[in-house]
Formats: sequence, structure tokens, C-alpha cells
Amino acid sequence: MLDVGSGTGALTRVLRAEAAGDVVAVDADPKLLDHVEGPTVVGDAFRLPFPEDTFDLVICQALLINLPEPVDALREFARVSRDGVAVIEPDNGSVTVDSTVGGESALAGQAREHYLAGVDTDVTLGSDAESILADAGLDSIEVTRYDHDRTISPPYDEADVESARRKASGDGLATDRETMLDGGLTADGYDSLRQRWRQMGRDVIEQMAERTYERTETVPFYVAVGQV
Repeated sequence: MLDVGSGTGALTRVLRAEAAGDVVAVDADPKLLDHVEGPTVVGDAFRLPFPEDTFDLVICQALLINLPEPVDALREFARVSRDGVAVIEPDNGSVTVDSTVGGESALAGQAREHYLAGVDTDVTLGSDAESILADAGLDSIEVTRYDHDRTISPPYDEADVESARRKASGDGLATDRETMLDGGLTADGYDSLRQRWRQMGRDVIEQMAERTYERTETVPFYVAVGQV
């Protein structure tokens, strides 16, 4: 199997533990591959450094949402596969947040809407996985949806505390400022959103101090498998 865009190897390790056969990790960033045990290969998803029909299965996870031409990448996956291509991709436009802090769900939705409007790739394509695989020439396509829940609840760990700190400081929102402005949000609109975001963060910290804060973010993922 070939794991394209493996990053630091999260999916690669799962495949090696759960599936029979060898799993090769490929990524364009050699520094990320430093975190993955071999075999690893530095390579571009649009120009994979392998001959035709090298692998039984070519797979990626949360890669296509970051590519400007995902169908072209899938055609390249099909070129080096002699059997199947599988993708695991989210629909980031359908993420939901359930929180004990009033207003967090609505603010998260507003921030996501502005961010998505400014992104130049299709970060919602998970729900269109079937049509994208079909456009790449794959057959016998099967799609399954599953919802991934990210939950924060007592006892809180360091990552939970850091997330709350970034909300209260506005640092987390600030990293996406330019993307939001590219999506049509005005500077005044961003400042207003950030002010409300920081207050929400302070409310989160207050509830965390009382051990009452709970938050669940649900991200829909689509697993699509097609035959070459």
C-alpha cells in the first residue's frame, strides 16, 4: 500500500498495525517523514516517483482538501495502483460544535464560514468524494460516512488548557485573519468577531476552573474506495 501525503505517519502506523502487506509512506516534506519509520519516499502527489501498477492500494487521508486539483492527484494515484484507490476526507463545511459556553457554537460557525470563504481549495470535498473519484476515472465506487468527535471534558489536559488560552487571547483566530479577510470579511468585522471570541475564551476558562466546561466538535469524514 502507498500512503500519499502521509505527514508524520498517523495513518501509516494504523495501516501497518491493522493491514497485511507493506505500507510505503510518501510526502513532499522530508522533515515530516523523519517521524515515520521506513519505508518512506519523498514525493509529490501529482508526480509520484513510482512506475505504473506498483501498489495494490493507494490511499490518502485529509490530503485532497489541501490540493488545488484533487482530481489530477487521484488520476496519479490510479496510475501507480493496480487495484484500488481510497480516500478519507472531511467535509469541513458541516462541522458542528456543542458547548456548555453559550455562544461558542454560533461563534465557531461564524468563524468557520468566514475562513472557508477565503480558502482557495475545497475543504468541504469529503461529501463529494464519490463524484471526484468518478471524475478521475475510477469505477465501483463505495462511500461510507463516519463522524469523528473531538471532546473536551474534565479532567482537562495540557492541550485543552492551551486551546482555552488561545481563545481568550485571540491568538487562534489571529492565525486565520488574512484568510478571513480574503473571504470578504472586513477588518472591522474581524475585530468585532475577535472581541467576542476572546470573551468566549474567558468564559471557557471560567468554566474550566469550575470543572464544568464540556465541548464536542463533530467532523464528518467520508471514506471512498474506487477500483482502477
